[in-house]
Amino acid sequence: MKVSTIFALVMKDLRIELRDKYAIGAILLYVVTSTFIVYKAFQSVSVMAWNVLFWIIFLFAALNALVKSFNQESKNQYLYYYQIVHPGDLIVAKIIYNILMLMLVSLILYGTMALFTINPVQSLGLFFVCITMGAIGVSTCFTFVASILSTQNNQSTMMAILSLPLIIPILLLLLNLSAGALGIVNDTGFTADLLMLAGIDLILFGLAVVIFPVVWRS
Repeated sequence: MKVSTIFALVMKDLRIELRDKYAIGAILLYVVTSTFIVYKAFQSVSVMAWNVLFWIIFLFAALNALVKSFNQESKNQYLYYYQIVHPGDLIVAKIIYNILMLMLVSLILYGTMALFTINPVQSLGLFFVCITMGAIGVSTCFTFVASILSTQNNQSTMMAILSLPLIIPILLLLLNLSAGALGIVNDTGFTADLLMLAGIDLILFGLAVVIFPVVWRS
């Protein structure tokens, strides 16, 4: 893998995203609208409900954002990449870009939920670690599934069917870790949960790097 190639691919995806301003706007609108609906529906949100709603909105915002990971460019362009870029560099660049995208989405989600409802976060450090680890895991899983389904017609439906079961262990660990950041539980086993979450992220990342070249050549 070449760092310079990966960086160039990430910047290429960023330029494509900035040209298509409606895509970013649609994701941000989804986050703000969902948070406002929560505010109008519940009026008063408990800390536990805030934690659950945060990750549910995050999950579906991520699904909407990453389902098009391999649909931004034509098949002819990917044929050109096939000739000049190693597939491992391409999938790593896609994952890194999507991690950055999800971190931006999660920070905006946190800001809007704190604005419209409450701000129950007691440990910002642990909460931002949860956001980072969650962005890595969700991005790796969704990007890998999107790469497999890039040639399918009903990609959005198939991605939800295949990726959501894979994301359940990550989501459960994130709920547990963020509960500690919000002061819901006083568990001292956060290190074990973080290590387990990091292990899942590494396994997903390794599978994506190993399997994607085979998928891309098929």
